[in-house]
Amino acid sequence: METVENIRQRERASVDSFIKFVNDLPVLSPRQIFDELQRLGYRGQVLPRRVVSLMAYRHLRRIRRIYLDHESRERMMPKINTLFLGPTGCGKTHLVELLFGHILKLPTVVLDVTTYSETGYVGQDPNTILTRLLHVADNNPMLASIGIICLDEFDKLASSQNNAVFAGAGTTKDVTGMGVQRELLKMLDSSEVVVPLELTHSSYGDYAVLSTADIAFIAAGAFSGFPQLLRRRGVSRGIGFGQRTGASQVPLRDDDIAVSLSPDEVEDVSHFQAYGFLPELIARFTRIVPFAALNDETLKEILSSSVLQRLVTEFEQEGYELQVTDAVLDWVVHQSVKRQTGARGLSAILTRMVEDAAFEHFAGDKAHGCVRLVLQGDSVVATAD
Repeated sequence: METVENIRQRERASVDSFIKFVNDLPVLSPRQIFDELQRLGYRGQVLPRRVVSLMAYRHLRRIRRIYLDHESRERMMPKINTLFLGPTGCGKTHLVELLFGHILKLPTVVLDVTTYSETGYVGQDPNTILTRLLHVADNNPMLASIGIICLDEFDKLASSQNNAVFAGAGTTKDVTGMGVQRELLKMLDSSEVVVPLELTHSSYGDYAVLSTADIAFIAAGAFSGFPQLLRRRGVSRGIGFGQRTGASQVPLRDDDIAVSLSPDEVEDVSHFQAYGFLPELIARFTRIVPFAALNDETLKEILSSSVLQRLVTEFEQEGYELQVTDAVLDWVVHQSVKRQTGARGLSAILTRMVEDAAFEHFAGDKAHGCVRLVLQGDSVVATAD
């Protein structure tokens, strides 16, 4: 049986390890964080990058002042929760993963919030959101207590009573659409939450008490139908409203996806209430950040520096050189803009272009040569030699 002294030694060792972790966190200015994101390949979204770089800096400085300098929380700014709003493929979750998971190396979890339901009667109990953060933090509650939680697909929590029409409407596991929102209220505040240690529906598992006072929450969603909702509510067009990628000031259609909103157009909580959210939940987000639909130039830069390079590497590993003309890259970007899929669609389109060549030549007798993608008329053709 473990003695009291052994327990105290283990607790002291855990605290010492945590303090060392906090002390070793990178000390970067907001500008350095911004530039590091650029260096690691994040493109576009200048305003959101500036906002999140400053938010990350404040989060780290707050943690260091609390645990290293022993500052009182009452004398400091409260933690910052942030809501990302923008069309699919514009880089919302990628920004979170790259910044907090790779640059700052804080315990970070990105999860699909649509799998949760009130009290877990169909989906998972919302409290297991913190369980996932605990697992990422190697089941260390102290490490988990300074982590980052990204609630992806946050817009799908909108109540069934909302006035917006969006993809997936009516498919929520929550009967009212408000249950998970109410459960999230206490988490986004500074509160003590009883957290199951395992992802299970059992009531007899082990539990831990975790404080959310220093856990920063980031919610991200496409909010399909939000621009149309603003239009129906009589919101006048501002800078960015109703604009689609590659088509400035084009009349907004009900099925448009790649639509940009201005900061002023997302500040009114009543718009989110009409969309189907509790106003007190939205009010718990210190900052609401609109992400713009990516323009042609940014999409081409992402395509050239990231998507294409991975395909080139794959072909090199198979003994082939992959050559893609600039006209083909422009064609791929045009198709992505046309489909309103943003950066997410670039890989799907380009990969489809090389499928036949990959099928015919990979692991074949002739393990060397060149594969070229060229534009012929309105289609892309792959040739090999």
